[in-house]
Amino acid sequence: MVQVVGVRYKKAGHIYYFSPGNTQYKYQDKVLVESQQATCLATVVLANREMDEADLPEEIKPIISLASPNDLKQAAKNEEDAIAAFDVAKKKIIAHQLEMKLVQVEYTFDRSKMIFYFTADGRIDFRELVKDLASIFKTRIELRQIGVRDEAKILGGLGPCGRPLCCSTFLGDFMPVSIKMAKDQGLSLNPAKISGLCGRLMCCLKYENDEYELAKKEMPDFGAEVQTPDGKGRVVELNLLSRIVKVKLPGKEIAVEYTHDEIQKVAKVGE
Repeated sequence: MVQVVGVRYKKAGHIYYFSPGNTQYKYQDKVLVESQQATCLATVVLANREMDEADLPEEIKPIISLASPNDLKQAAKNEEDAIAAFDVAKKKIIAHQLEMKLVQVEYTFDRSKMIFYFTADGRIDFRELVKDLASIFKTRIELRQIGVRDEAKILGGLGPCGRPLCCSTFLGDFMPVSIKMAKDQGLSLNPAKISGLCGRLMCCLKYENDEYELAKKEMPDFGAEVQTPDGKGRVVELNLLSRIVKVKLPGKEIAVEYTHDEIQKVAKVGE
């Protein structure tokens, strides 16, 4: 077992693990760490704990130190300068006639590098833009192309539910979401109703998917012939979460509700 501390660089970013050494760190502590050959400010989200070495990356770097008040002032100054740099970069993108959308600009804590996040439909030749930006800001420039889900995560906003986007508030990593999940949950397959601000399928389709999959295994399929306490009938409606089955019985105009424990699937010849 290895003692580690989990940190995030951004509010809902991926969790990275570092060695705490002999120091005890608390939740929400601000710390300085080394990442990609630059010093960065990070927030502790998992205080000192032991983890199996097999579950961790090969190299666990030590935390440099707890951030001091001066370090926090420096970080705030970096954020202010990054906002100003955003406007400068947008003008340069227009001047170079590049088909790209600038999303965010950030400095590493030690200002050894500036990262410009952007979206684009294809590959962009931004070599001249990098030279231009480097001559203005006098530091190493990195342009990082991101997807539309990452853009929504950075910018934030309100989802169709009226709440702040999951990806920008607590989801550290994006989960695979498929149209099959919407089908299993009986949702409308209208893209406008099951897509988030990013235009992709909503992340929340994944939240209850395991429960729906379990229910589907326990219950008969739509249209299946079943044996009920009142005779044989055909399934016309399913409520997977409550395990309720509506069955159309011969001679009855209105379908009758049963729990899945009350019915049995009628075996077909040859099964």
